[in-house]
Amino acid sequence: MKLKSVFFSLVALMYATMVYAQEPAEIKLVSPDKTRGTAVMKALSDRHSERAFEDKKLSDQDLSDLLWAANGINRPDGKRTAPSASNKQEIDLYVILAEGAYLYNAKTHSLQGIAQGDLRPLVAGGQAFVKSASVCIVLVADYTRSGGTSAGNKQTAAVDAGLICQNINIFCAATGLATVPRSSMQKAELSKALKLKDTQEAIINNPVGYPKK
Repeated sequence: MKLKSVFFSLVALMYATMVYAQEPAEIKLVSPDKTRGTAVMKALSDRHSERAFEDKKLSDQDLSDLLWAANGINRPDGKRTAPSASNKQEIDLYVILAEGAYLYNAKTHSLQGIAQGDLRPLVAGGQAFVKSASVCIVLVADYTRSGGTSAGNKQTAAVDAGLICQNINIFCAATGLATVPRSSMQKAELSKALKLKDTQEAIINNPVGYPKK
């Protein structure tokens, strides 16, 4: 029985590796609606962390608006809704959906396929509620854009990720979505599944969904 159990475990691992290695098709997001949401002061008043989500996918419009608000391009020169030190823009948004993982491309406002399969359990890191979120946004620093992995560059990347995270929090508060900022996740396994390089690091994540009624 012990050998049989080991065999099935190896088969499951091989299957998961094959699934995650495949890249899903690119998703072109609908144009963001830049007129929606409540007043800034009300959004700040309403901002709070929620950990219970409806079992429902985000609409195409909500997903598009969420990602643009987080770190989309808001000026002709390519600068973003979130500031970054010296405009290094070293933070990438990895978008984890039930069907696969994607990289948000702000220039084309689209999702580039990274891996098939549900990686939300790796983002959850032991907190089961995360697995019920419609989408998990993982903020990943790419230190090749900031000059290396020095303590100073890591601190700056953490600040830049925090600014994007706050954009996500305020957008959710303004539009009736639920989210909570988190630093826990299974980093090693998630990094492998997302095909991150040694110069990349997952810093923080936001599970997002419709609040459970």
